[in-house]
Amino acid sequence: MKRSDTQPISHVLEVFFKENPQLARKLAETRLMNAWEKMLGQAIMKYTSQLFIKNQCLYVKINSSVVKSELMMYREKLIQNLNEEAGAQVITNINFL
Repeated sequence: MKRSDTQPISHVLEVFFKENPQLARKLAETRLMNAWEKMLGQAIMKYTSQLFIKNQCLYVKINSSVVKSELMMYREKLIQNLNEEAGAQVITNINFL
């Protein structure tokens, strides 16, 4: 049986996420968390023990003071790149713990 009301999946998902903004936000947060490892690589990930988002702030537990100070210098650029990778304005700040 042929359907006459077919729509592209991209359109269906767009409508779904517009109707469910909480899910769209969580998806963007997940993309951002995955982008951390992708952007910074395994060298930084071995010093990262916790990563979570709360109130538009990314909290990162770094076990090395040297790595932490290096990342602090690039904080603004990291925020910009992570948000671009997530496809939305997910975070406004990064706190290194």
